[in-house]
Amino acid sequence: MQISRPSGASAPFKLQRNERGWLRPTDDYLRLFLLRPELAPVSESCPAELALHAALLANPSAVVPAAGLQALQDADARESYTLFLRFRDGLQAAGTLEAYYLGLFPRSGEGRINIPPLFIDMVAEAITRNLLADSGDVYEMRAAEMLFRSQRISTQDGQVLSGDRDTLDMLNETGGLGDIGRFLAEAKAPMPDIHMRVLSDDNAPDFLAARDKPGQHSFLLDLTHEVSNDLSHGLVLTMTRARSGLKALAGVLQKWVQHFLGVAVSIRPLQKIDDAAWRWHVGLDAEASALLNDLYEGREVEPARLQRLVSLFRLDFADPLEMRADVAGKPVYLGLMMNAEGVLRLKPQNLLVNLPLRQAV
Repeated sequence: MQISRPSGASAPFKLQRNERGWLRPTDDYLRLFLLRPELAPVSESCPAELALHAALLANPSAVVPAAGLQALQDADARESYTLFLRFRDGLQAAGTLEAYYLGLFPRSGEGRINIPPLFIDMVAEAITRNLLADSGDVYEMRAAEMLFRSQRISTQDGQVLSGDRDTLDMLNETGGLGDIGRFLAEAKAPMPDIHMRVLSDDNAPDFLAARDKPGQHSFLLDLTHEVSNDLSHGLVLTMTRARSGLKALAGVLQKWVQHFLGVAVSIRPLQKIDDAAWRWHVGLDAEASALLNDLYEGREVEPARLQRLVSLFRLDFADPLEMRADVAGKPVYLGLMMNAEGVLRLKPQNLLVNLPLRQAV
């Protein structure tokens, strides 16, 4: 379902676009971090912490001397502000969220992450929201959440469903009733049934309306790509679903590569790799990377492990000359896989650092 949006919509998260379409950080954007529970003062906060937080809210770019951090009585608060200032200074030095993100994951593989994963996810969220700012495809909007929020994968009535891990865990713990739900759970009182809706054309307006509200990650994405119907007499009709979540995810990943690397690629879901000349692959998560490496090397893989593979994809460069000469014109195979607990943690940076580009970006 397409939801119309005005062209040239402003950048999300109170950011500014430069001439390339990349996002410049602003003081308002930095304030979003300062207002998060990890940095917001609590009743036990000391006067120095209250003063520091107020000063940074007023001027998020203000210089904070080492003595100002040492004055904080709580060690956790000192660490939180140290990490925020490291993030802020690195972001401002890079000039854009995209340049900062690329700097965290150099193609040499020699980078060291020294900021919390939460900050990286928030940067990725802002970038993906910017990618889809002029799009009305709600399936791509929901699929984009997979780039910055962990998912739980489950099967139900033949469907492969992706749900927000934190939301599902909270619902399982509290029944969606917050602290009251936790109290009921501890008292072993009956809990209400948990219902999350699978995103569809019918409820797409509800998804869009809830997108910017707290607890908005409550829609499941159907990752079932193909449906097979038995026509009897040994005939099976296989059809590709028009509203495939995997197709939507592939569309988001295409935009991700184009936005960062300036390279046009096509990505489509794939059932299996049947290629005697298989030359290059990229795992979209740690589990898939290890699995594809084993398959490529011809190592035996346990069936239970193979069953955790959510999907394969085929990536093709629009212009083979943009690829390394030794693999030019060859497809790049991608894998997406959940872990043994059914959790999928997609790493979109893998597409930026592991594609066989002719020149490093």
